[in-house]
Amino acid sequence: MSRLGHIAIVLLLLLNGCTLGPKYKRPTAPVPDTFRGYAADAGAANQSLGDEKWWTVFQDPQLQALIREALAQNYDVRIAAVRVLQAHAALGITRADQFPTISAGASATNERFPRTRVTPAFETSPLQVNLGLAWELDFWGKFRRATEAARAELLATEWGQKAVVSSLVSSVATAYFQLLELDSEMEISRRALDSRKESLRLVEIREKGGTTSMMDVRQSEQLVYTASASIPDLERRIEQQENLISLLLGRNPGVVKRGLSLVDNVVPPEVPAGVPSSLLSRRPDIQSAEQTLIAANARIGVAKAAYFPQITLTGLAGFQSAALTSLFTGPAGLWSFGGQLVQPLFTAGKIRSGVRLTEAQQQEAVLIYQQSIQQAFREVSDSLVAYRKNREFREQEALLTNSAGDATHLADSRYRGGVTSYLEVLDSDSRYLDAQLGLAQAQLNERLALVQLYNALGGGWQQ
Repeated sequence: MSRLGHIAIVLLLLLNGCTLGPKYKRPTAPVPDTFRGYAADAGAANQSLGDEKWWTVFQDPQLQALIREALAQNYDVRIAAVRVLQAHAALGITRADQFPTISAGASATNERFPRTRVTPAFETSPLQVNLGLAWELDFWGKFRRATEAARAELLATEWGQKAVVSSLVSSVATAYFQLLELDSEMEISRRALDSRKESLRLVEIREKGGTTSMMDVRQSEQLVYTASASIPDLERRIEQQENLISLLLGRNPGVVKRGLSLVDNVVPPEVPAGVPSSLLSRRPDIQSAEQTLIAANARIGVAKAAYFPQITLTGLAGFQSAALTSLFTGPAGLWSFGGQLVQPLFTAGKIRSGVRLTEAQQQEAVLIYQQSIQQAFREVSDSLVAYRKNREFREQEALLTNSAGDATHLADSRYRGGVTSYLEVLDSDSRYLDAQLGLAQAQLNERLALVQLYNALGGGWQQ
């Protein structure tokens, strides 16, 4: 058979080659019509907070600057970017198996043979230049399925990078709001300390004038010392929180600049959640889980291809001569072309077990994908109820704080008028301080619920 005939057979095999393994089909997953605890009007049904860019959700200029710095320098983000590069390279390596390997070589030797009884001593210097080819035909789709798996793994890694970015945006915003809340506690504690010091001064004056007892002085001192003791602990917590933010920013521990105060970081009364079905395409973790499933599905075809023969073509062409001057002239050409077929006959169940392994891995990936969807719906529903109830709780805490403040002023006036003992002032003042700190915590929780809802809806990775 001529060389053209061989080439025609090879092309025919390639064109008629099949691809083993199941075709990917997205698993079914129950998707609710609406998120639990959320009722959107018709105009806002398709809108979602998760579609917004992070700089439109967090409008504090200093927080935006911190997030930008974190996205540029955070080590987790940089590690995720390097993993994407690794996945790109792995895809290139796998895809190369579909093509022939061509190599070139040259050799030159000089040999001298001693004289024998039959032949005199002689010396030879053979030269050879050749071009070799080796190609394993992808007749069963083994390499195509492997490339499909590698491509899906690349996409899973890219979505994983987006998940890291989304998580980082939420982490920076959470840490920043917590820092602002600590600043609010510090301001409340220092204001309470100044007020209590002034009250102690007035009580000492009254004690010296004989209008009150030393017991009132001691009780007033307790209020001062209680407020004073909280300040060093708050300073510790603030500095440690700054160190946490510095770590997220990819820099050494240091001072973190503030922008707006906690209460000036306004949160909307209601946020759009959108339709649940859109969550599947927006959440990076769900997209990553699906690409991992696609890769596992493709590996079944790779494993099944081991049942069938391995077909390899080899070729060699070149020149060989004893003299360099005649290397490319005369009858110096050489070539060879061949094929090899290897069919596994007995593997002690290794191939069958390999197929079962990939099928089980694919089933696991299906369950993980479906679990990711349910977990996403749960996180959104939890965040929606947290956002709504934290707002209601904050409103009640504001009423409680106002009432406690009025009670403190009344108790102080009653004490100065001699109507009640200082114990009432002590109790009212303690209640008022607790109410102020509780309101600051409620204001923080309301903002943290917004951050959690934004992350649960798949927001933060859009650039």
